[in-house]
Amino acid sequence: MPDPTTRPELRGDFGMVSSTHWLASATGMSVLERGGSAVDAAVAAGFTLQVVEPHLNGPGGEVPILFQPAGGTPTVLCGQGPAPAAAVPTAFDGFDRIPGTGVLPACVPGAFDAWMLLLRDHGTLGPRDVLDHAIAYARRGYPVLPAIAAKITGMREVFARWWPTSAALYLRDGRAPRAGAFLANPLLAATYQRVVEECERAARTREGRIDAARRIWREGFVAEEIGAFLAAPVPDHTGTPHRALLGPGDLAAWRASYEEPVSAEYAGYTVHKTGPWGQGPAFLQQLRLAEALGTGELDVLGADFAHAVTESAKLAFADREAWYGDPAHTDVPLADLLCRGYAEHRAALVDDAASAALRPGSPGGRTPFVPDPCLTRTAAAAAPGGEPTVARTGEPVARPADGAAAAGAAHELERLPGDTPGVPAEQRGDTCHLDVVDRRGTMVSATPSGGWLAGSPAVAGLGFPLGTRGQMFWLDPRSPGVVAPRKRPRTTLSPTLVTRGGEAVLAFGTPGGDQQDQWSFTYFLRLVHGGSDLQGAIDAPMFHTNSFPSSFHPREMAPGELVVESRAGRRVIDALRARGHRVVVSAPWSLGRLAAVARDPATGVLRAAADPRGAQCYAAGR
Repeated sequence: MPDPTTRPELRGDFGMVSSTHWLASATGMSVLERGGSAVDAAVAAGFTLQVVEPHLNGPGGEVPILFQPAGGTPTVLCGQGPAPAAAVPTAFDGFDRIPGTGVLPACVPGAFDAWMLLLRDHGTLGPRDVLDHAIAYARRGYPVLPAIAAKITGMREVFARWWPTSAALYLRDGRAPRAGAFLANPLLAATYQRVVEECERAARTREGRIDAARRIWREGFVAEEIGAFLAAPVPDHTGTPHRALLGPGDLAAWRASYEEPVSAEYAGYTVHKTGPWGQGPAFLQQLRLAEALGTGELDVLGADFAHAVTESAKLAFADREAWYGDPAHTDVPLADLLCRGYAEHRAALVDDAASAALRPGSPGGRTPFVPDPCLTRTAAAAAPGGEPTVARTGEPVARPADGAAAAGAAHELERLPGDTPGVPAEQRGDTCHLDVVDRRGTMVSATPSGGWLAGSPAVAGLGFPLGTRGQMFWLDPRSPGVVAPRKRPRTTLSPTLVTRGGEAVLAFGTPGGDQQDQWSFTYFLRLVHGGSDLQGAIDAPMFHTNSFPSSFHPREMAPGELVVESRAGRRVIDALRARGHRVVVSAPWSLGRLAAVARDPATGVLRAAADPRGAQCYAAGR
């Protein structure tokens, strides 16, 4: 492991917060200092992330949450809103895939209800207490990250020509804000302020006010504004108008809900993930493969380790495409997929050579769904292998030396080349993450996402856009992820909670779409087997494969492609190429934005760490 690390691992016994933005971490710590619990701190930090990282999440998005109250058990809170009632496959006639921008792929916004449900049942504070930081940053302004400035610049023409509500929020005299400038969102501040004031007039108790806030969101002025905005066709990023499938009845009908996590034991730990409506079980499948292959016995910085992890990821993510979906609508053979015997059978496919094939398994003898391949532009030109992940220019991922530019290179992994002259490239959003632990032992891990400023025009009067999560559905009726009314899209959002002896000991996660359960899986193995602390394992050189279909429109894949940070070293990179991996050498600090907190139940010592990549993730604690 790297020594010394870029930052110290934080240690203390009061409370720890780690997130993808320093203002969210500071918000969470402020709530802990005021006597709030880890749940209170997580909720407040989550609402702050909606304001300060609008290119990565927003009120129109969603959030899966994994938490364990002190003395309680691990629990999943599903804040993933479903497809509208009108979302049948024929509603997308004329499309080969559900589009990635505009209002046609909008699902029910789930984040607000999920955060408020968590607060009501497991927190101690009220709506005003957890929204005050977010309201203040939206009203007074927050410093614009380079990635936000670049995203708005990339969307400037779309805003100016077709999305006037977004132009009013993000452009000043037709120009995007510069990095470092302060940007306010007075409409969003007014929206949340009105929610606070109305819920306080509606009820006297903490729980009553939270329930009132939830009703206001799904049936009150928020739902009414969304309904009015969607009453007429709304243009996508090309200017083509579409009538939304989402309506007020969809918002009124949905509630966030609790469910048991999907779990697997490994090396004395129990790892907990969401169900197969997220990609979390792919992490657990990789654990089973690591057991079968003896991956933990390898040098966690070496080529053998990277090869074993990569080939296991290809098998697990092929199964994700073949079998995962909303279990309320799809018969997902999860017990078979997580069976050690199945993993041993699958592990036999891994040898010394890199595979470029998409090879889902047949749990219980079933026939898997195998999607028709959609290769990246450069991969198609160089079939059967895959060329580097393409950015908007069609060139390989950039390799800048400075941290800010490296962060931009990482975001290019979620971006598409433009296809239409004069039309800006379709912009994919990314994700946020936060983890919190308090001195009592309550631990929370959450991955907010969706409602991206580049995905859909801002709703008039509210100050935020709707999400575009519906793009993750398939139109192919063979797929377990085929679109259907009230069905949850199978997302990539994947927080992680780890217990030992029934006690919560570790929470972590990262943005990154399809890379989330690759980067976080590698991180976990390096913690368990590499002898590193939380920060050292984050700082270690990272890698991931793109050798399976992307979860995002247009669902491209690059067979055999392995993206590796240059810090892995020439010897490792050459060894991986010798095995047949189509290696893309990425910038030295470009892959991942991990956050993590931990607790030792025996001593009460708390720890935290955050990724230096992107120069914005921070941990706070004492």
